[in-house]
Amino acid sequence: MPRTRFRWQIALVVLLSGLSAFLYYLQYRYAGGPEQVLQWLIGSLAFLPIQILLLTLVVDRLLARREKVAMLKKLNMVIGIFFSESGTRLLGMFAALDSDLAAIRDDLVLGMEWTGRHFARSSAKMKAREGRINVRPADVAELKTFLLSRQNFLLGLMGNPNLLEHDSFTDLLWAVFHLTDELLHREDVSRLSDTDLAHLSNDILRAYRLLIIEWLAYLAHLREDYPYLYSLAVRTNPFDPAASAEFR
Repeated sequence: MPRTRFRWQIALVVLLSGLSAFLYYLQYRYAGGPEQVLQWLIGSLAFLPIQILLLTLVVDRLLARREKVAMLKKLNMVIGIFFSESGTRLLGMFAALDSDLAAIRDDLVLGMEWTGRHFARSSAKMKAREGRINVRPADVAELKTFLLSRQNFLLGLMGNPNLLEHDSFTDLLWAVFHLTDELLHREDVSRLSDTDLAHLSNDILRAYRLLIIEWLAYLAHLREDYPYLYSLAVRTNPFDPAASAEFR
């Protein structure tokens, strides 16, 4: 295979060199003689560095853009797996603890008619929102069981090198990991003090806010590139009490 590829390169060099020599000959023969050929050759050589510079910049930018698009597709695939395996369920569990859920429900019950403007507006509201979490010992026990059952999966996500390029999603994973560690170090969650519950509420609120923002960004991506997956996400929206995967 390398020898065949090398032969192809030699053939290309010979072909292009021959074509260039032929064109120079035509100019020498029919368009002004050696002085004209020399003048045109020097002018071409003078402009050659600029051509190389422009070509390098354009090609480099195109390649970088193509690489970025490919990387974003891989990232969104990983993020999709996260929401399928854990994120959507976690959103529902956090939403059940949200004392002000009614105030934001309309901003999170998506529709098939949503545009990028809808997503941007909802995301901005979620970033500015303080929110309140009301957590009870029974809620902590359920949350602890779920997060510990997903611990290996989340660790696997953190080992994905592509996520190093996605700061906001990495921040989300760290917030979820921190909450998991906090719960792991509490053996008997049925006897937590009010102070401890307040501390856990803050940890949940931090992860909850980041999770909503990433969820909105991911669904905006689905709407643009995978409308059939977006349709399923709308029909299984954890913030919509009437949501159902089945068509009615």
